[in-house]
Formats: sequence, C-alpha cells, structure tokens
Amino acid sequence: MAFRFDIGFAKTARASGGLAILLQVAGAQAAGLGEVDPEGVVARAAGVAKFTGKALKSLDVLAPHGAPVDRIVVLGLGEAEKLAAHDWLKAGGAAAAKISRAEKATIHLDAPGVTVTAKNAADFALGMQLGAYSFDLYKTKKSDDDEVKSGKAVKVTIVTATATAARKANDISDAVAEGVILARNLVNEPANVLGPVEFADKARALEKLGVEVDILTEREMKKLGMAALLGVAQGSVRPPRLAVMHWKGGKEKDRPVAFIGKGVVFDTGGISIKPAAGMEDMKGDMGGAAAVIGLMHTLAARKAKANVVGILGLVENMPDGNAQRPGDIVRSMSGQTIEVINTDAEGRLVLCDALWYCNETFKPQFMVNLATLTGAIMVALGSHHAGLFSNDDTLAARLTAAGLATNERLWRMPLGREYDKMIDSKFADMKNTGGRYAGSITAAQFLQRFVKDTPWAHLDIAGTAMGSPTDEINQSWASGFGVRLLDELVRAHYEG
Repeated sequence: MAFRFDIGFAKTARASGGLAILLQVAGAQAAGLGEVDPEGVVARAAGVAKFTGKALKSLDVLAPHGAPVDRIVVLGLGEAEKLAAHDWLKAGGAAAAKISRAEKATIHLDAPGVTVTAKNAADFALGMQLGAYSFDLYKTKKSDDDEVKSGKAVKVTIVTATATAARKANDISDAVAEGVILARNLVNEPANVLGPVEFADKARALEKLGVEVDILTEREMKKLGMAALLGVAQGSVRPPRLAVMHWKGGKEKDRPVAFIGKGVVFDTGGISIKPAAGMEDMKGDMGGAAAVIGLMHTLAARKAKANVVGILGLVENMPDGNAQRPGDIVRSMSGQTIEVINTDAEGRLVLCDALWYCNETFKPQFMVNLATLTGAIMVALGSHHAGLFSNDDTLAARLTAAGLATNERLWRMPLGREYDKMIDSKFADMKNTGGRYAGSITAAQFLQRFVKDTPWAHLDIAGTAMGSPTDEINQSWASGFGVRLLDELVRAHYEG
C-alpha cells in the first residue's frame, strides 16, 4: 500500500552504484558532488538546464561511464536563510518521488551553506515515507511502478554528520509516519469494508502497543443515556460503537489530555439525504476518528511520557424505516434535549455524547475534538486551514503554534452568545442546526454546551482530512491531517 524504504543514517558512505541524491541550496554547490561526479558532468548539465537550486526543483543526470553511481539527482532547497522545518519534510517527499526502480539510493544531506540538525534529517526521512504513500489495496492489475512499490523495500542511506543523533530522532519520525499512514488507510477504506465494528477492532489492535482499550456497545451506551449518538445510528443495520483508548505514559497522578474523533463511517445524510453527486466521498466522514486513532498509535509507538485518552464515536448514518426524522427530540447523556432539525447535521450529535462521557469519566486537563463537521468551514477557509474553535486562549494558542510547526495549519474562528442563540429551540433545549449562515460556528456553539468549564477546542477538518490539495508529502485522497499536529502539541507542552 506504500512504497517502502529501509532508511539508514551514516556519517560517510562510499559511492557504489544505484542512485545518488545531492541537496543544494540556492547559490551554493551541491552536497557530495566531488565524490559522485569527479568529471563535473552535473555542473555542465546545471548550466545547460539553468538549474540554480531553487526550492524543490531538481536536476536528473544519468551518470557517465566510469562514475561510481548510475544516476545523479540534485534537489534544490531554496534560500538557506528561508528554510523552515516543514521544508525538510517537503524535500524528503520530493526525494522519494525520484526513487522509482533504483535498488538503492544514497542521499547526501549536508548541503554547503546550511547546517543540518538531527531533527532536519529525521524530518527529511519522514517526508520520504509520507510522500511515497499510496493506497492500491483493491487494484488487481498494477503498473510496473506499482509492482516495484509492492516489492521489497528500497535501501536508502542518508549521509549526514548528525547521523548518530538522527537515528534516535528518526525513531520518533517512524512512529509519526505509522500514525499518519494508519489514519490515511482508514479514510481511504471503502465503507462496505470499514464499519463501526471493524473500526473499533482497529482501536483494539493498539493493545499490542500497550494502549488500554475499552469498546462500548449499543447496550452499554443505552445504559449511559447516549440517545443523541444512538439516534444517528438507528437507521443503519450496522451497530454503533464507542472506542475508548487510554495511553498511560505519564505519572499516575497526572490528569490525562483527551482527544475525541467523529467516526461516521458513511454519511448519507439520513432522512435529510444528501445529493447523489459526490456522496461516495462520505466514506471519509470519519476523518476525525482516523486522526485520533493515528495519534494514539504514534504516542504509544514512541512511548510518549503523557497520559492521553482517545475516544471514537463510531456510527453509520443511513435512511431506513427506523431512521430518526427531522423534528425528533432526543435526550443526550448530559440530560439536555435536542431537536433534530436536519439529520445530516449528525456529527455533532455523535460528538456531544462522546464529549460528555469523556469529561465525566476522565476529568481531563483539556479536550480536543476533531471532525469533518461542516461544508461551511470549507466555504470560509478552503482546504489549506482547518477551523479552530475554543473556549480557552492558551489551548488555542498552543494548537495554532503546533499547526505552524507541522504545516497542518489552523485558523481560529469566533464563538459568542449571539451565535449561541441561533441554536435555541422552541421545543427542546437546543436544535442541531442554526440555519444557513455561520454554519461552522453554530456547530461549534452546539458542542460547547457539552464541555462545561473544561478547556476545549473543536477542529473542523472537513476541508483538510480528505480531498485536500496534494503536495510533496501527500499524493493521497486521504491526508491523515491532525496526527502530526496533535503529536506536536503533546510533545511540546504535555510530556514530562
């Protein structure tokens, strides 16, 4: 399902066959050039092609007879003073795209004019793994490239003076890559394969990494009074699940931090059915849950020194004869009643019970929920930022900073009493939609009614979890958005 690399780090490496990738900042010489190109072929080719080392531009040269390697690629890094952390990820993804049928590749990372840290090297390796990802599980006929991708791993040696420290840093990058790829795989899976029960089984599989997992069935959720979540699921023959994952890597006395994901494995809209065009994309309406399970995998795989709870609300929204109707009133676990105006505004009904359960059960330091919740956020922000709503400025600032560090960017949106009034109901405590205007904001206002005074943030990832623009580190329909962002948040502020 992905082009696999066997990545190692070395301070030096003797050039011997295969592909050599050299990095070059603008206005300087490429790394390792003298060793792999003693005849100066690359310099002549660069002059002809007017290659100057601009960011992510490349020069591809077949090595002449007698050269110690078969092929040389020079990859531009751009201006050294403008290099940011995410640029190393993108460079790694660009390098991965250059490795096709090569049996092995040597990458000279220490470009003249730039200081490469161990984290830069690990980020480069992470970019390679993410950029090479593909989802071809259900293709019975594969192209020549696909056959290569599904074969044995390509051996890659990254040559850098920081090799020793880079190996240690890369252990963390490997865990992050695994989490992102898990999230991508789940979002890419078709809904006939991945239902609520099957998704819960994926959560159960984290037990092998030391995560404590509890799966609540429909019967247990009924006892808890989760009628909002269960109302969404009642039109499907596939039973709902609430997957509760607990990683205990911190001190016993430390309260956990908590992440809650919307896991609607397929969303028809229910009785308020969606148009047929594009409905196939609603297999990805569990992108929030995918991000949370990917995060929990990453935290456990890298043995994060934090106590973390991950909760997945897993349902399917279908329009059969037992489906809930517009106008129905349900009682949430909190006791608050909800008038269901639109059955396609279902994600907030799932999340409100999951948030209340999390808060009452675990008393977390904060709660962050992720959801492909509204089309309105895409109207506001497109596919380059996710919407951030929060009742806590410190948490919001930390999330924003983590988004900038990982390039999984967030944009804070407003909350306020005026918006809250838009979801007041004549017949119940609230209604599940506030109308056409400010749709992403009224959805957040709805969720805020179920968090009490606990610091909380809602990330609306409808535009970023699936179908977002491809780039060097993601060529897939599913992006795995949120895994790297939230791992950075935990690592920067809530460990040790």
